[in-house]
Amino acid sequence: MGASGDLAPLAHLCLPLIGLGRVWQGAEWVPTAAVLAARNLQTIELGAKEGLALINGTQFIAAWAVWGLERMANCLDTADIVGAMALEGLLGSASPFDPALHQIRPFKGNQYVAHRLRTLLHNSEMVASHKDCGRVQDPYSLRCMPQVHGASRMAWLHLKEVVEIELNSVTDNPIIFSADKTISGGNFHGQPMALPLDYATLASHELGNISDRRIYLLLEGGVNGLPELLMRDTGINSGFMIPQYTSAALVSENKSLCFPPSADSIPSSLGQEDHVSMGSISSRRLNQVLANLENILAIELLCAAQAFDYRKPMRSSALLDACHELVRSRIDHAEEDRVFADDIHILGEIIRQQELVTLTQDIASHENLDLYGPHYEDFGLY
Repeated sequence: MGASGDLAPLAHLCLPLIGLGRVWQGAEWVPTAAVLAARNLQTIELGAKEGLALINGTQFIAAWAVWGLERMANCLDTADIVGAMALEGLLGSASPFDPALHQIRPFKGNQYVAHRLRTLLHNSEMVASHKDCGRVQDPYSLRCMPQVHGASRMAWLHLKEVVEIELNSVTDNPIIFSADKTISGGNFHGQPMALPLDYATLASHELGNISDRRIYLLLEGGVNGLPELLMRDTGINSGFMIPQYTSAALVSENKSLCFPPSADSIPSSLGQEDHVSMGSISSRRLNQVLANLENILAIELLCAAQAFDYRKPMRSSALLDACHELVRSRIDHAEEDRVFADDIHILGEIIRQQELVTLTQDIASHENLDLYGPHYEDFGLY
């Protein structure tokens, strides 16, 4: 509950130190005592207050938060890349990413994303091909990427700041400063982490929400010149309709996971712990949403790559063409129905392994392109 720290999960984690509980060995749970005996290992003899120090902190929340922080950073970078690919597939405009527009509303996240999108689209033939077209403006999910992705970046930045503080903090209780000074306070309380975690969860969901809107646009066909459902012959084929069903379902599931656990508090310990953070739930919830988000982005990548195929022989930027080639090195273009679950899994692994992000970084370096621009000192992970 993030009340007296993460008492229950940390207690289970630390039980093996004193010979109790179970440990994971190979493919099963095994009693700790048996493992220690087999390896001729001794238990730890705890001194005064040491047992309490092991369990009366926020290490459980913090550990999940660190994992979520890294996964969310990858999803943020991936969303920019895949969103740019979708924009290219739809022949969307790059003008909404003009720096002048973002100087007059200078949110760090907006400026950072706009710069990344300009770089991702650098020297694209697809962008140039419709420079003088009659379309006035694109749907929000394309032209508002700096504002939406940027807002999620700001949520990530908030979480990053509190995680860095938390990892370098003392969250035990009571705190013994000296022989003459002991304070029984509340450094174990998970609230400073719980609120940013819930904020990051909502921000991660929104990345998936706008991604699904772009997927839908890619399937519409008509004015954008793409075939409906991203296949030429949909008389007996469903095209990419069902993958979009899947992204819509994942977005809906993430919506249901956005209720903030930190808004709840159930008193415990005979009322002594009368306000708790529920931060442990917040930290796990963030990673649930991120797992769904990775699959949503995989579906957008699947559809964006299919749209790219229909724009050939036009070239995109060096960065996005390289991303498209990476996709096509793993899965083929589809002109009839197949088990798209296999494709989604393959592309999900590309995303989870940070291959797209690493590839764009490498190509940008080779092409002497600045992929990060303003505020990288804020939005860099390390």
